[in-house]
Amino acid sequence: MRIISGIYKSRRILAPSKLPVRPTTDMAKEALFNILNNRYYFDEIAVLDLFSGTGNISYEFGSRGTTKLTAVDADFGCIQFIDKTAIELSLPITTIKSDAYLFLEKTNARFDIIFTDPPYDMSLEDFQRLPDLIFENKLLNKGGLLVIEHGKQTDLSSLPNFSEKRKYGSNVFSFFESV
Repeated sequence: MRIISGIYKSRRILAPSKLPVRPTTDMAKEALFNILNNRYYFDEIAVLDLFSGTGNISYEFGSRGTTKLTAVDADFGCIQFIDKTAIELSLPITTIKSDAYLFLEKTNARFDIIFTDPPYDMSLEDFQRLPDLIFENKLLNKGGLLVIEHGKQTDLSSLPNFSEKRKYGSNVFSFFESV
């Protein structure tokens, strides 16, 4: 994986092969950040990277100037890798080892962007729980955005607060807005 833009543009990061992850492809990540770049000043926002895996998305935000970054993953190896990489790159990423749903139920933090990249084979009910918990617990600031990455077989367009979806190869991003 590589960082697309910012102070670490073109920097390659090699994650250990033993991590249970499926990083967002560079093509999909570049397209996502082109969308976000038109809506936000990255140095002014708070970001939650849920199911953070390798930290790929957190590094991209950090490289672009985001200083309020929280990465949550249930796998200890993933958290260790993100911590190590954040130190190497001097990125301000706070890591939390937690089940994503437990974190959403317990946190009182608020974010401008919440990016989630859960396993593509998760049940539709588990996908639906993500926006339900985020909007019920008011975890997005006004004008905030929830982005759920998923496979083509999953359709989240009927859920409340859904605004649009974008497909990039086998990756789909569903967007939900806080008004």
